[in-house]
Amino acid sequence: MCDNCGCNVTDANRHLLDGDGTHTIEVLENLLHENDIQADHNRAHFDEYGVFAVNLMSGPGSGKTSLLEATIDALPAGLRVAVIEGDLETENDAERIRRHGVAAVQITTGMACHLDAHMVHDALHEIALEGIDILFIENVGNLVCPANFDIGQHTNVLLLSVTEGDDKPSKYPVMFHAADLALITKTDLLPYIDEFNVARARANIRALRGDLPIVEVSSKNGSGLAAWLTWLQAGVAARRRAGQGG
Repeated sequence: MCDNCGCNVTDANRHLLDGDGTHTIEVLENLLHENDIQADHNRAHFDEYGVFAVNLMSGPGSGKTSLLEATIDALPAGLRVAVIEGDLETENDAERIRRHGVAAVQITTGMACHLDAHMVHDALHEIALEGIDILFIENVGNLVCPANFDIGQHTNVLLLSVTEGDDKPSKYPVMFHAADLALITKTDLLPYIDEFNVARARANIRALRGDLPIVEVSSKNGSGLAAWLTWLQAGVAARRRAGQGG
């Protein structure tokens, strides 16, 4: 994980390195501490404007951007959305979101396999928080490192695609322990993928987190979107109550 492989160090936090970097443990602990401070600062911004910040995590190709596109089209009128996209390179995903008339800021991380709080903070300079209700932060496609970094979000949503295999919860437990909701995505492909068993996937998730809500969803045919939208609207309502002190 990031604590060991060195991908803690990103362009956004490199200035926090102390000395020549030879004291590896001390340096990494300092970076994580500074990240947490920045994450709290980001969350304070979201809370000030009543924004519900949702961190989307998954492996590559699980359908995060497709889910966002379907979500944007299906959300009730009046719910305002913005998106931060995280990828190693290209603005492809941000451009897809902008075609739906939604503000999207692309973060290109270079070699970093996750977003950190400093990257998100820099991206917030391009978003008018007073004009949105939900900020989706699409993290870099990776089933390990994003779970280690608080970026200021209120909630973590983890996507598990039927094309990935129903054993992923057992193989990548850290991600599922960090999640507040699990979405089993691309369910329209189930008739063509005998290897994925929804009941087995659910059992593997339950073995790790018996209390974790699970929703099966397809961005193609809309199956499960209603439950996902209801969950999002409940999150927005909770943020509004918190902002009113209720």
